[in-house]
Amino acid sequence: MTIASLSRLDLAALLCSRVCHDVISPVGAIVNGLEVLEAEDDEEMRKIAMDLIKKSALAASARLQFCRLAFGASGSRGAAIDTSDAENVARGLLDNDRTSLKWSGEPRLAPKNVVKLVLNLCLVAASAVPRGGTIMVDLGAESERTAIQVEARGAAPRLPHGAADLFSGRAVETIDGHSIQPYYTTLLAAECGMMLEALLAPESVTLVARRMTAADPASEHDPAAVES
Repeated sequence: MTIASLSRLDLAALLCSRVCHDVISPVGAIVNGLEVLEAEDDEEMRKIAMDLIKKSALAASARLQFCRLAFGASGSRGAAIDTSDAENVARGLLDNDRTSLKWSGEPRLAPKNVVKLVLNLCLVAASAVPRGGTIMVDLGAESERTAIQVEARGAAPRLPHGAADLFSGRAVETIDGHSIQPYYTTLLAAECGMMLEALLAPESVTLVARRMTAADPASEHDPAAVES
């Protein structure tokens, strides 16, 4: 058994499916609200429909802004991004009636892929507490050797499908729509020269990304393998 590799086309297709999955729910709610406005003359029902449209439009906007930074090019190769921008889009997506976000770390310019790694770790952490909870992001000090930590606290936390194996470099047979998120996160970590670790406790999941050093053993498999 080996860690699965994806063609670039398959990687792009799965990531696009992931983004569409995130956005389709609020967009569908907007469509439903518009249908109610067309069919209803009752003022109370029209008010409820308008509230639904407004709330869903804000949710769709927040998800698209997050995805643009977490998955998009976000400038030229090697570009730096202000971590306060990452905090703002993460807060727009994760600070709601089910989850809360606590962000620790002074705002600074960070390499594009490091910022994308932080945001993707946030997504993995949020999916670990499907009933809601608290997501805590710690960027650490501005240092080459400082680890990034994202912790999710909530009831009955669990790692998303494939995350434990992918983060540890263990063998994975296939990458599908359920495991594409942690897989893509490993790609970003590899680009940043970082190792990932997932720690599961009774009421929390902690995701850690730290710089690889000469003392770190080379992984037998490359979790970031992408076929041309």
